[in-house]
Amino acid sequence: MTRWSVGIEAEGDRVMQLEEVVELADAVAPSGGIATGIGTTRYGAQLVVVADTREEAVEKGRTAFAAAVAKAGLPDYPVVRVEAVSEEEDMEIGPDPDLAQG
Repeated sequence: MTRWSVGIEAEGDRVMQLEEVVELADAVAPSGGIATGIGTTRYGAQLVVVADTREEAVEKGRTAFAAAVAKAGLPDYPVVRVEAVSEEEDMEIGPDPDLAQG
């Protein structure tokens, strides 16, 4: 089994408020997740899942995201982006040089 970082975003027709994204952050925290979307028409999360394949990781991430969205009471917007990066891929890519402190 491999650890995967799964990023998911949903987009709707109104701007997300701070309180809504905080609720989503609380809902994804047990999955090692973080939430995004304050001041945009999208909300999203980065979740950590354990799976054998990228497809399984995406499915687990979508399931966890849907549960977190429901728990946070957010509108059920369509998912517009899903990506999964394995722990091994992340180590191969390395840190983003644009984020390096110098």
